[in-house]
Amino acid sequence: MENTPVRKKRKYTHEEKSLVILKSTLSRLPIYYCYLQEKIREGVDFISSTDIAKNLSLNTVQVRKDLASVSTVPGRPKRGFRTERLLADMKTYLGYDNQDEAVLVGVGGLGSTLMQYSGFGHYGLSIVAGFDTRSSLHNKSVGGRTIYPMDKFEDLVRRLNITVGIITVPAPQAQKVADMMMACGIRAIWNFAPTHINIPRGVLIKNENLAASLAVLVNELNKKVNAEKKAQSKSKSAK
Repeated sequence: MENTPVRKKRKYTHEEKSLVILKSTLSRLPIYYCYLQEKIREGVDFISSTDIAKNLSLNTVQVRKDLASVSTVPGRPKRGFRTERLLADMKTYLGYDNQDEAVLVGVGGLGSTLMQYSGFGHYGLSIVAGFDTRSSLHNKSVGGRTIYPMDKFEDLVRRLNITVGIITVPAPQAQKVADMMMACGIRAIWNFAPTHINIPRGVLIKNENLAASLAVLVNELNKKVNAEKKAQSKSKSAK
């Protein structure tokens, strides 16, 4: 009987390991960031990874690793991290110190809401203009930003060197809008259209499917309600 060759386990480079860690950590860092802001407003000078994990219902070991990957000053025994220093390190790590300019295509209900939201500035993003095919919206202002016709898109994006695009159009138009963005040099797309968008390597995309998020929420709610009903039924039967 021939020996089956043992497949060697692939060894990942330091850069590949860092990328995996970065993706998982990045999903949690904004949560820590908002929490630390609250603690500073409350006058908390020091905070530990244990406190953060407990209050955010997260794994203590994971939180400790996350903070160690972004903090420039280690936490003190029994006291933890200096809150303001940790927040500053996190802000730099997340790139909130830098201001990226973005354009938005599709100024409907969701698009106009995003254009009016001033909070993006605290997270390093500034929507500088909106675009729409409807002539009734052209040259109007939403949240202090002008809405332009689509034929102005390429000129403005290239002239201002915009690298971030936000898509809030109906699903059938999303791919066409994404193609136009990429053709104009946009390297990162924030997609709110409930559809898959094909992009080449070298372009980043973050999909926000509100319908999928709602479905998960409703499903979890139904499970919780059904579990409570079963518990109540057992309780009545026991009496």
